[in-house]
Amino acid sequence: MNPYIKLTRPHHAVKNVLVFAALACSGQFFDPHKLIPGLLGFLAFCMTSSVVYIINDIRDREKDRLHPTKCKRPIASGAVSVRNACILAGILAAAALVCNALCFQPFASVLLALYFLLNLGYSFGLKDVPIVDITILVSGFLLRILYGALVTQIVISNWLYLTVLFLAFYFALGKRRNELRNLKGGKTRKVLEAYPVAFLDKGMTMCITLAIAFYALWSMDATTVDAHGPNLVLTIPIVVLIILKYSLTIEGSSDGDPMEVLVHDKVLMGLCLVYFAAMFTVLYL
Repeated sequence: MNPYIKLTRPHHAVKNVLVFAALACSGQFFDPHKLIPGLLGFLAFCMTSSVVYIINDIRDREKDRLHPTKCKRPIASGAVSVRNACILAGILAAAALVCNALCFQPFASVLLALYFLLNLGYSFGLKDVPIVDITILVSGFLLRILYGALVTQIVISNWLYLTVLFLAFYFALGKRRNELRNLKGGKTRKVLEAYPVAFLDKGMTMCITLAIAFYALWSMDATTVDAHGPNLVLTIPIVVLIILKYSLTIEGSSDGDPMEVLVHDKVLMGLCLVYFAAMFTVLYL
């Protein structure tokens, strides 16, 4: 892969699909008056998040060179210079502003700016503050779904919001857990010293239990049933299978990054496709 494309972490664009979550779950995904702002918002978030990744890689390049896998990142490996990385970040930031302006919703713009500022703070030191670092990772997922709801003018269900919240905490805790377990005597993050593995395991169990419960409540909520019928409850077992497979995968040698796990696990990707097909059938057919 071209090192400049790799620098933007295109596989992480999967996270930005959350911009479409409220729209897709509303059953109005194919309404062009809502889909076009959603697409523009998706592009704005993709480019903004890429800017954040570039800044983070510039800041962490010395530490990344000591990491068994992160040392292969374009800046850490020397494939892309810091100067060229800054130029690319500037171009992407300008493009993100244009896309955001085209689907302009005042408060949505505030959320996009908040996402950038929180992650900038993360790159410049907040990543070393226990709990705060995880909270910022989680905020990225929440801000995506709230931003998408605003630009498409969809009211998001509280149950769906809570589902995403606790799934995000589960992913963030899992990432820290596997970073800690895979250190092998090295040291890349000061904050890892504050997290006992037992604490992370308990937190993951609590969060994934709540996420499944809230998803079940959303699928059986009277408002949801009135809008989409009673069959969403049939997707709950698929969600449980996806979570079990994801949990099994990160118990292995994975570094716990959700996107890395997804793109390298064909079974997990297949289960996700089955889930999306089931959701499409229930919501649109």
